[in-house]
Amino acid sequence: MKKYTLAVLLALLTTLTFAQDLSYYLPKGYTYNPAIPTPKQVLGYEVGEWHVTHDQLVMYMKAVAEASDRVIFEETGRSYEKRPQTLLTITSPANLTKLDQIKADRAKLRDPSATVDVQNMPVVMYMGYSVHGNEPSGANAALVAAYHFAAANEIASDLESMVLLLDPAINPDGLNRFASWVNSHKAYNLNGDPAQRELNEAWPRGRTNHYWFDLNRDWLPVQHPESRNRVKVFQAWLPNIHLDFHEMGTNSTFFFQPGVPARMHPLTPAKNFELTEKIGTYHAKALDQIGSLYYNQENYDDFYYGKGSTYPDVQGSIGILFEQASSRGHLAESVNGMLSFPFTIRNQFTANLSSFQAAKEMRVELNQWMKDFYTEIKKETDADANKAYIFGAKDDDARSFHLADLILQHDIKVFALNEDITVNGQQFKKETSYIVPADQPQYRLIKAMFETRTTFQDSLFYDISAWTYPMAFHLDFIALNSKILNLASVQQVDKANFNLSPGKVVGSSGAYQYAMEWTDYYSPKAAYQLLKAGFLVRVANKEFSTPEGKTFGRGTILIDKGESRLDNQAFFAKLQEIAQFAHVDIHAITTGYTGGANLGSTFIVPLKTPQIALLVDGGVDSGEAGEIWHLLDQRMQMPVTLLPVGSVAMANLDRYNVILMADGSYNSLGKSSAEKLKEWTTKGGTLVAKGGALRWLAQNEIGNFTFRKVENDEKGIQKSYADFENATGAKGTFGAIFKANLDLTHPIGYGYTQKEIYTFRNDNFFMEVSPNPYANPLVYTESPLASGYLHPSNLPGIQNGSVIRISGVGQGRIIGFADNPNFRAFWFGTNKLFMNSIFFGQVIDSGTAR
Repeated sequence: MKKYTLAVLLALLTTLTFAQDLSYYLPKGYTYNPAIPTPKQVLGYEVGEWHVTHDQLVMYMKAVAEASDRVIFEETGRSYEKRPQTLLTITSPANLTKLDQIKADRAKLRDPSATVDVQNMPVVMYMGYSVHGNEPSGANAALVAAYHFAAANEIASDLESMVLLLDPAINPDGLNRFASWVNSHKAYNLNGDPAQRELNEAWPRGRTNHYWFDLNRDWLPVQHPESRNRVKVFQAWLPNIHLDFHEMGTNSTFFFQPGVPARMHPLTPAKNFELTEKIGTYHAKALDQIGSLYYNQENYDDFYYGKGSTYPDVQGSIGILFEQASSRGHLAESVNGMLSFPFTIRNQFTANLSSFQAAKEMRVELNQWMKDFYTEIKKETDADANKAYIFGAKDDDARSFHLADLILQHDIKVFALNEDITVNGQQFKKETSYIVPADQPQYRLIKAMFETRTTFQDSLFYDISAWTYPMAFHLDFIALNSKILNLASVQQVDKANFNLSPGKVVGSSGAYQYAMEWTDYYSPKAAYQLLKAGFLVRVANKEFSTPEGKTFGRGTILIDKGESRLDNQAFFAKLQEIAQFAHVDIHAITTGYTGGANLGSTFIVPLKTPQIALLVDGGVDSGEAGEIWHLLDQRMQMPVTLLPVGSVAMANLDRYNVILMADGSYNSLGKSSAEKLKEWTTKGGTLVAKGGALRWLAQNEIGNFTFRKVENDEKGIQKSYADFENATGAKGTFGAIFKANLDLTHPIGYGYTQKEIYTFRNDNFFMEVSPNPYANPLVYTESPLASGYLHPSNLPGIQNGSVIRISGVGQGRIIGFADNPNFRAFWFGTNKLFMNSIFFGQVIDSGTAR
């Protein structure tokens, strides 16, 4: 009993310890070069005393590089908020003079035919800190790591065969947002009360980047500058070990990989798990020495390749996730005692040291593994019946371009067609189609991008279970079982000069009207600019054809000068400018006497410029709200007001004609705000809502929406308690792809030419179809699962259910989404459904929405 009490007291004392000097963090037995400044000498405070802001972090990294002959500082890019992304390269002075040669030698590891001296090749370890900005122990540990690796005299000889890549803040904007919050609420007398304002950061919190995206889900989609810049570093260096420092709940301890063995992606070799487990013994030994609690092979998985700890695993590298219990601020109560910020930093840095030791002692083994990994891939590609993947869209070059561009970021070769071809009855146009050969070093990553998978070893997922990219981009695609194209019919895409083709005006000035088809991804971007310019912009709700024989489908935009008062030449020049800006073609129409519908038809109606408010704050899902904001602000170049839910009651809603409600809880809006939104919609507004927002609207009798409940409760007299977590967790829909049928004649379906499309869902929100058959523009198929995991009990909730349902409210419309059309910015294929809601909600016939 006395021993137990003493152990608890020692644990509490350890946890409560605040760093009085750097020796709290640094390992015993090392001496340090006095020429290298400590963090306190540069920042004015000890590590862990305050949360480092991003500018301070960069300042210290620069100071270390200036003082050390083993460190190079570089800026690898800029975040949305224009903060620098930085990288320290730490190695011996001799190695610093030949970094390009080291990179070139490492590139040969991907070439099975190349001779590589793995015995003498340096090992490379990438250290990435705080991709989630409100998990700051990583970035603050980077201060200690930079000092130790730059100044420790005893590691000088080790660095002759090692290259360390230190990325101190993967998410500069989020880190700075969080540091500002906790520092501005810090008391000099800490108490750790979980109710303390410091420990409860305001919406949208610091986890995410400027647009509220989780950058640790963007390694594979690379939709943000922060991701593209760091993937470029990865591909240039091919690190053997890739460290990823995170935080988890305050009442946890410390986790290091490997994760749950059964939840590893099948494309990841078993050897990867073995090496990760071997490296884990180094972490265990180091954490034992400082008395910290830890665990592995629980909770976390290695399935989705878009995470920083899993992306390396399919490329011959070893990704390692560290999860430290979070102090949330500077001190927090936990079930294990008071948890101090310095203690969290110390654990992270200790894992950094153990990783260094593992890399040093396993150097040859790790280099040999990367060589073996790519040698084995060559055998796999030779045996695989699928020799290439072709994808494209007949009606839109933008979606094809953006997928090709995504693939190119990962050091994968992409080829463009020199001529139109037909494969298995499917036509692929040269202007809008690309081929990705499977016989490449990145074969496994290519497979991960294109495969469809519906069976799994385990039914629990830490993240999504499917991300098949051609489905996400709504593209035709086929796996080719032979090399049907010779070199004369394709040409490799030059990544350095790969750009989306500019649009143009087809025809001359002075035309009767001008028409823009809605099939282009960026048609909404162009439409907004046309409306902004003061032109009369109308949408065709019926097909028409010109005397020359060209047919324009529903959703085509008709343009004339309107009230702009421009002469023909100036009007034509403005159209050219907008066409180039938005990458769309605009066609001159010489007569109003067109087939199908004349251009003065009542089926062709004027559009109002979208004046948009997006509800934010409170219980709104910041991730989905950020996806909407990013789509409008970055892709479509359209302004949107971020309207806090707490301001709705006092806001002048009449200045908006479109209000957007992402998923989330809206209970804080209250009765008066609900009545105000209903009145606004009744007067003719377009309200676009998803998930929890629809439940709130239905509960407040603002819209007519009903929902399905599935029966998935466990039945029986007795079941094993040990199975409870797996049995209940398997019933969640963590992220899968589903097939749905789209009404191409409905305004929500304008711009699409194929009835079947793919949607993405990552929850168990099931919406019933409207009893009005004209109010269901998008409905799931009878057999909806296309890729990913779906628990059988959830199938009735989706099968023939509604993806999009319209509800009329007076003169206005509510457009309800069950699935997320803007998922993580890479779901290009359904973005247009959302944009159609914004532009064409105003033209949906009221009789079809009752």
